[in-house]
Amino acid sequence: MKLALLEELTAARAAKQPVALVTWLDGRDQRIVTKATAPAGIADVVGDVLRLDQAQVVEIEGGVLVEPHNPPPRLVIIGAVHVAEALAKLGSLAGFAVTIIDPRRSWATPERFPDQHLVLEWPDVGVEQLALDTRSAVVTLTHDPKLDDPAIIAALKTPAFYIGCLGSKKTHASRLERLAAHAGLDRLHGPVGLKIGARAPAEIAISIFAEIIAVLRGAST
Repeated sequence: MKLALLEELTAARAAKQPVALVTWLDGRDQRIVTKATAPAGIADVVGDVLRLDQAQVVEIEGGVLVEPHNPPPRLVIIGAVHVAEALAKLGSLAGFAVTIIDPRRSWATPERFPDQHLVLEWPDVGVEQLALDTRSAVVTLTHDPKLDDPAIIAALKTPAFYIGCLGSKKTHASRLERLAAHAGLDRLHGPVGLKIGARAPAEIAISIFAEIIAVLRGAST
């Protein structure tokens, strides 16, 4: 790789911009692209490669290798509750950059969430400050509409790939009724998590994170 490309790749990483390294296997060219700047014929492949974090070879022009260079995905948790503790650990273990948003300072403490980014703001303010992108997942856990609803409304205005809401079917139905005036409610995953019979907080966290990964990787949920 030429020094100029390496510097461009380093700058993209610093800016947390997802890019792909495109290499013509016959040696004619190598460049860094986004889906928007990809050469004709491989833009969709670049989009898939970045979404799936998996390199692909395109059988055109003698073969073109497309390699992803993504920033870490982000997991934004609304509510510093018991499920959040386990979910934050899972996210960190899987390489996600985890943020917990909760204005309740007695809940969102470094002792409960060591090495995690804590935002002690009202949820909608916190979500807006984070400037979420297509590599971001949001999960609301408080069971309190005063906290969850503003976060959901703010998240729906972003391209976050996943927005999940804890609660029963009845709770979720009430949530959809309250938020009926807002566009994009079909993006909400609720009740949140895969149906694995989860009961304990750690089990619920596993079901939620499994669903996040399934959506991120394009698997059926």
